[in-house]
Amino acid sequence: MEYTVQKLAELSGTTARTLRYYDEIGILKPARMSSSGYRIYGVEEVDRLQHILFYRELGLSLEQIQEILANPDFDRSNALIEHREKLLQKRKQLDLLISNVEKTIAASEGRMKMGDKEKFEGFKQKMIDDNEQKYGKEIREKYGENTVNRSNEKLKNMTQEQFDKAARLEKEYKSLLADAYKTGDPASDEAQKAADLHKQWLKIYWTEYSKEAHAGLANMYVQDERFKANYDEIQPGMAEFLRDAIHIYTGQK
Repeated sequence: MEYTVQKLAELSGTTARTLRYYDEIGILKPARMSSSGYRIYGVEEVDRLQHILFYRELGLSLEQIQEILANPDFDRSNALIEHREKLLQKRKQLDLLISNVEKTIAASEGRMKMGDKEKFEGFKQKMIDDNEQKYGKEIREKYGENTVNRSNEKLKNMTQEQFDKAARLEKEYKSLLADAYKTGDPASDEAQKAADLHKQWLKIYWTEYSKEAHAGLANMYVQDERFKANYDEIQPGMAEFLRDAIHIYTGQK
């Protein structure tokens, strides 16, 4: 079966404008143009759009999706299996959050007691699942299954006090890092203090700290575009500056 832009937009829940944009950037080209100049999409394009929308739902950028679909090793059946697994993870997150809200309502109405740890279980699990989805493969390859699993378990058992401390340290080291960046010197007192605060922040999440692992993570901040973007949002070049500051702080590269 074939579809015009308007019909495919209605079928998929997107907009005609979105489909035209996908054509412009080359991520979804129509099968052909009609004699009247209309874009016409066939079964192959419908399947490709399905994958695009799946990946968008999982939070990937169009650039990332385009790379995945352009990979000669891309396998549609395997991709659908991966989509299913990730959607099940997402459902698990939502079920946990819903359960957390229901318990909170019951506790507020006096029908049950809710421990402080229980109040944050859903949020902790969502943080773990989000990290796994975004960075799990790279982190596990670099640090190993056991290290990552122990870190996730530590996160699950965190107290609210530890959570608050982590949030405060993250805010402090990023603020100090932004000030240090203006000096252009990763060896400056401000930059080294930021590196030290970064270490303290990591130690809340990590089960073990080492200078080598700290420096290795700093390298990943630059090598992985997703990590890099988190710091370059503050200031372009910030990821490299933090890496250099941590290398000086740890004496490692």
